[in-house]
Amino acid sequence: MDEGKILLIANPAAQNGAGSAAAERAASILRAYFGEDAVVLARTAGPRHASEIAERSKGCSTVIALGGDGVIHEAANGIMRRAIEDRPAFGIIPVGSGNDYARALGISANVDEACAQLFKAEALPTDVGWANGRWFVETLSFGLDAAIALDTVDRRVRTGRTGTVLYMEAGIDQVLHHLDERRYEASFDEGESERGCSYAFAVQVGPFYGGGFEICPEAHLDDGLLDACIAHPPLGTVRAVYLFLRAKGGKHTGFEQIDMRRFRTLHVEFDEVPPAQIDGERIEARTFDVSVEPKALNVLRP
Repeated sequence: MDEGKILLIANPAAQNGAGSAAAERAASILRAYFGEDAVVLARTAGPRHASEIAERSKGCSTVIALGGDGVIHEAANGIMRRAIEDRPAFGIIPVGSGNDYARALGISANVDEACAQLFKAEALPTDVGWANGRWFVETLSFGLDAAIALDTVDRRVRTGRTGTVLYMEAGIDQVLHHLDERRYEASFDEGESERGCSYAFAVQVGPFYGGGFEICPEAHLDDGLLDACIAHPPLGTVRAVYLFLRAKGGKHTGFEQIDMRRFRTLHVEFDEVPPAQIDGERIEARTFDVSVEPKALNVLRP
């Protein structure tokens, strides 16, 4: 990390309220290392606040987002709205239930360890995805996988559980009761349109979603490409559950129902509005224009 003013944007409500104590701990560690006046702690007050703070963070050499994938998504969007020459370095301290971007970056979910990693991290040019006017740093998906991701949000509120177990629970429930086929028409890299039908359609900057499911094992954060995993019918319930469990370790890609793609742009239209998520946040549309912005964000990586 370069010396200079550091802005720590924290979601105090992250991980069912654990974000508040985590923010204080992280601020204390960062100030002990960089100096009391070098670190500004800004707590979010609600949706989109992190994005507003990051966009207006003038004079800061580094912006660090502390919380779950949602606050990381918002902070990155705020930075990306700034001119490229005016974008600060971006770091994360994961305090969430999924922490998929942290996995892709190799950042620990332990606050003390994450801070220690950031001290020695290098700001490396990293790809960012774009979809319908919103940026995403890790994942965008439509259909079953999105329904699972959105279901975990409701389950977390109801049960207080977090992490992979929560996603597995939601996943099995959705596969058993909502294995819906969705028709689409897509063109990759402005090629000819392809008509198809999918259960799940995931677009990734990095390999992970759903609290550690390696849905696109070959995805890299800085290769200038997006990766997609599309699950096609026919697929019975038992087979679907089996593939879902195989995806935890990225061992699902060789099956005939699974189509893996790499591309720079995608235009996809569904026959009806599908469940859809972008870095774990709900996004609603029937048509999506998706692209990658290569090496658009300097991200702190161990």
